[in-house]
Amino acid sequence: MKTWRELNLMARIGAFAIAFMVLLAIFAPIISPHDPNAQDLSRRMTGPSSQNLLGRDEFGRDILSRIIYGSRISLSVGLLVTSISMTLGVAIGVSVGYFGGWIEELTMRLVDIVLAFPGILLAIMLMAVLGQSLFNVVIALCLTGWAPYARLARGESLSIREREYVLAARALGASGYRIISRHLLPNIMSPIVVKATLGMAGVIVAEAALSFLGLGVRPPTPSWGAMLNSARAYILVTPHLVIFPGVAIMLVVLSLNLLGDGLRDVLDPRHRARADA
Repeated sequence: MKTWRELNLMARIGAFAIAFMVLLAIFAPIISPHDPNAQDLSRRMTGPSSQNLLGRDEFGRDILSRIIYGSRISLSVGLLVTSISMTLGVAIGVSVGYFGGWIEELTMRLVDIVLAFPGILLAIMLMAVLGQSLFNVVIALCLTGWAPYARLARGESLSIREREYVLAARALGASGYRIISRHLLPNIMSPIVVKATLGMAGVIVAEAALSFLGLGVRPPTPSWGAMLNSARAYILVTPHLVIFPGVAIMLVVLSLNLLGDGLRDVLDPRHRARADA
């Protein structure tokens, strides 16, 4: 509650927007006005109306219903990839950061190699190998997404492991696992949470990009990126086919960035000190 009270107005707006989108995704079968895959070719590419608030696509499917159901794909992939990448990356980073040695050097060189490749290009390569499916999208983005968390966790751990309370716990005979779980992890989670919030926005954009390239979920499953891909041929004739999915992506990414910036101001004292200076 204290953190919520300290958030600025824009961060709160972002949090409310994300909560609203999550509710849309959860209750999509109830909220959605039509079946997202139901076709009516006699009304294909019609504009917004009282019956179809955002119009219909090239197959006569209701765009609003597909956007609502598409939020399930984007938010679930964003949450899954961010959670798995954060857990894996933090576990690796904090372990090698505390214990050090040749394993740390080997791990950080692997992190450097992963980060040397543009994430979306590496994900495209992995999708080409793994094949087209939602599960493979999650796997590909996790394999490219853990490295930034590992580097951040390792850097924070290197700083904290030399502090007095950690040295005292080590002198008292505390095991490495206990020191990591009781002293290191609680003290590095603030920047990790900020990183995860901002990183989830990047994951959603990456999923949309993969779906746009035809490497994401299989049709006719609603996906914002796939909707953009199928509508690009009609962008000059019926621009609403592109505008509404694009706006949906923009809103969720903007909301996550606003929330992430607000959390950074509250949870990262170093950033706050630089801002005040």
